Amino acid sequence: MFSTALIHKFDTEEKVVAFTFDDGPNPVYTPQILDIFREAGAEAKATFFMIGRQIEQYPDLARTVHNQGHEIGNHTYTHPYLSKLSAEECAEEIIRTERLIQETIGVKPLAFRPPYFDYNEQAAGVLGSRGYTLAGAVNGEAMDWEQPGVDHIVEKTRESLSPGSVLLFHDGFGDRSQTVEAVRILVAELVAEGYRLVTFSELIKLSSPAKEV
Repeated sequence: MFSTALIHKFDTEEKVVAFTFDDGPNPVYTPQILDIFREAGAEAKATFFMIGRQIEQYPDLARTVHNQGHEIGNHTYTHPYLSKLSAEECAEEIIRTERLIQETIGVKPLAFRPPYFDYNEQAAGVLGSRGYTLAGAVNGEAMDWEQPGVDHIVEKTRESLSPGSVLLFHDGFGDRSQTVEAVRILVAELVAEGYRLVTFSELIKLSSPAKEV
């Protein structure tokens, strides 16, 4: 068992969920996601697990995400399989992006999602030493990264969702128009059902880990 575990869901009686988005910032899709959350209300927030190379390309967009009250998490610099890297390469992927985020928005990231959910004890050691909490997701079967259709993304997310859930979507790499439309539907439904949309770190504060692997 690693010292740092992926957390897919938190125990809470409150109707709260955390929408998370990987692989941005992206100049086409990230602004569309921001619009959806802005329209959902001032309290509706999400977490964006950003890739270092993307932040370097679009620093102003990263700052916009932060300035609108959303959380920015660390998703490595180049999106590698962490378990295939040397100790030095692994640390570089994590720390380089951490410093880049801090330089860009003035805040050290507290949340991390391993690309492909892949990591080993070596990576866990680095992440644990730097104070990260690792984000999993309950809706892996939605597979929005495969562009399986809006209906599929929505239905598989609905099936897996409950209070305290961490939800995974992507706003970078490839055509993410299906994800945008699915998120638009899900956000409207959940807000109508009385859910609060909070960041990953806010979810941590409200609850305790329920599911780990």
